[in-house]
Amino acid sequence: MGHTIRHHHQQLPRLSSPSRTLSLLLHTAGLASFGYSFNYLLTQPSPIRDSYGWHFQYLTIIGLSLATLTVAAATLADLTRSSTLFALKNVLSVCSTPLEVLISLLYWGLRLIDPALVVPKHLPQPPLAPDLAFHLVPALVLVLDLLFLSPPWTISVAPAITLSGAIASAYWCWIELCYSHNGFYPYPLFALLDWQQRTVLFAASAVLMAANTVVLQWLYARVNGVLLLLPPSVSVEHNSLVSREHAKNFSDYWWRQQQHLL
Repeated sequence: MGHTIRHHHQQLPRLSSPSRTLSLLLHTAGLASFGYSFNYLLTQPSPIRDSYGWHFQYLTIIGLSLATLTVAAATLADLTRSSTLFALKNVLSVCSTPLEVLISLLYWGLRLIDPALVVPKHLPQPPLAPDLAFHLVPALVLVLDLLFLSPPWTISVAPAITLSGAIASAYWCWIELCYSHNGFYPYPLFALLDWQQRTVLFAASAVLMAANTVVLQWLYARVNGVLLLLPPSVSVEHNSLVSREHAKNFSDYWWRQQQHLL
């Protein structure tokens, strides 16, 4: 017989957001970095600028655009104290944060193996400042926002897999369309793989993005405590707050909760 799930709606400890203090500082700093990145795209010569799809052939730029929308909504929420904009930011974050973490992991991981997998050999390697602005700062800003300035995500494992699979499939279709116009892929790695190998690459990337969602939720539970959805067999003191000190123990409950919701 299945368990009945009880909802314990509790305010979890976190920094004040939306607010015009630390929250606004983080979000405006993020927007400044993202603006620097887009300005770099517009001012630096690149053959990709004149090709079909422009810089949006790069997953990095798609992720940066989504991160910009997320942080822009957060900044406006800070300035206006709008609960609607704050909710919009939180919805966008469920997609943009795991995606940016995926981009950072893939980019720096592939660069460690061989920089030519992500940057064509005939092009110069990007300077350190824009490289970090494109491939590290967005993930850092969004993860900090999630951990300290956001309510807990309510997405479970199955929807996370569906979302990441949809993004991976859409991006694959997009770059194949661009390839049909341009005759080249944005990342050299794609040209080295046949169709079956690209299938494995995109499937693995989708799984990794979904795993990012799970790990970020687990990390949130470790930092802040958890919003529990527990079966009746688990005793929780009425109206008790899951504190940071108890987050380590309750993060195990969170994982069992995810299995309940599959």
